[in-house]
Amino acid sequence: MERVKRLFPVVVFVSVATASLAMAGYAYVAATDAARIKFESTADDAVNRIETRLELHLSMLRATLALFKTGNGMVSRDALRSFVAALDIKDRYAGIRGLGYARLLRKGGEKAAEDDLARNYGGEIRVWPPEGGSQRTPITLLEPLDESNRGALGYDMMSEPTRRAAMMRAMEMGEPRATGLVPLVRDAGSMSQPGFLIYLPLVLGASDDAPVAQRMAATAGFVYAPFRAADLFGAALSRAPLLPLAIEVYDGEPKPETLIFRSQTPPDRSMGRFGTSRQVQVAGRTWLLRFEPTSNFAWPASRMAAIALGLFGLALATALAYVVRSGEKAYEAVRALNEAGEKALQEKDLLLQEMKHRIKNSLARVLAIARQTASGAKTVEDFSASFSARLQAMSASQDMLTRSRWQKADLRELLLTEVEQVLGNGMDADRLTGPQVEIDEATTQALGLTFHELATNALKYGAAGTGKGTVAVTWSLTRGGLRLFWRERGGGKVEPPERKGFGTRLIDANIVRELGGSVERRYPEDGIDIEIFIPLKR
Repeated sequence: MERVKRLFPVVVFVSVATASLAMAGYAYVAATDAARIKFESTADDAVNRIETRLELHLSMLRATLALFKTGNGMVSRDALRSFVAALDIKDRYAGIRGLGYARLLRKGGEKAAEDDLARNYGGEIRVWPPEGGSQRTPITLLEPLDESNRGALGYDMMSEPTRRAAMMRAMEMGEPRATGLVPLVRDAGSMSQPGFLIYLPLVLGASDDAPVAQRMAATAGFVYAPFRAADLFGAALSRAPLLPLAIEVYDGEPKPETLIFRSQTPPDRSMGRFGTSRQVQVAGRTWLLRFEPTSNFAWPASRMAAIALGLFGLALATALAYVVRSGEKAYEAVRALNEAGEKALQEKDLLLQEMKHRIKNSLARVLAIARQTASGAKTVEDFSASFSARLQAMSASQDMLTRSRWQKADLRELLLTEVEQVLGNGMDADRLTGPQVEIDEATTQALGLTFHELATNALKYGAAGTGKGTVAVTWSLTRGGLRLFWRERGGGKVEPPERKGFGTRLIDANIVRELGGSVERRYPEDGIDIEIFIPLKR
């Protein structure tokens, strides 16, 4: 139960923090999903703009084809120029460089194309390059006639493989076909400005559902339009509102050599791995459009709100855990205070009971000593002296126990104190030998009186009384308890007593009856030996 209480603040913190972080994570994921949906929608908007712009150009190209079909392929420069001027392609169809017509000739028929060029534009314009294949498609009409377009007049587009492939597919399918990325003609003999072209075959004398060979044989030429890629995509994407997208357009696989267009604004990849791709069909070719967000892309919901929610949740979890822990500490402090109060009361009662017990024992011991002393005293003075000495022995033992809070007393200190009370300070400490032994309360009081009686007897009847003898005490700890040896030498022959006096009975009472030990007395030629054994509790 205590362990559960200690872990409760941790459980509170983990639970609240987990819930908060889960909510923050959900909010972050929701914000990211919302941003991704917005980004995908923006990319779809860009694709729609590009497709709309391309479809507008294709519609204009079909209208131009209709013009040529109406004139049975015989459209003058003035008619085309008026048609182009009415369309206002410079302002309304940005990206397209013009509308033109390339006459389909067999090799050797270049003179007819050069006559058309002379009739429409004057001067001498040759078909170029001079070399070519079995079929040639020199440009005979191109409007508006600016400096760059003028340089393209007479150019045989069949001489260039990419253009030739697109025109052949257009003849086969009878539909508009675009080239891959090619350099546009800048002037006679030179190329510049990367872009692409779209061709529509002019079929005269054959229906649209005629066999391929019949339609190809009836193809008189191609209506076409050159496109500058940067201008086309710039016009498609510059319409308000501006899209916060970085765009790359590839003709097929995303390779450096197939790159048609790349927007000038770089992507902002710090927003995460936002990116998407779309495929667009442009006159028989597949364009790959890749989109990434720019720094202007605005999240519909701030990610900082999710982060702030997570931080707030952690702070709340910490605060709740602290409050719970503080409450537990306060409760524990009150409980500890109550327990301390109860313990103090119990100790007070125990102390009172102990004092009563000790006082009763001490009074009983004093009364017993008084009765025994009185029975052996001949005069009041003898009683007073003996009784006072024995009370002082008890008092010395009581002092030692008091200093140790009634726990333990040192055997050497007790022995030295009791012996010096009787024999004076002349007792040599070297004659007290043995290990350090601590004895309990009962043993202390019993040995205190025992040492007092032994020292008194030595002074009255033994070695200490003659001034020549010696008293030595040794002790040791054995397996069963404490063994002491009291030896007196040099005081003459000591005879065994005919009867036990009070001192002897007091010693036996203390050692044998109270402590459960034994006392053995031996009488050699020049003294007395007393061996005392006391069982000790380990």
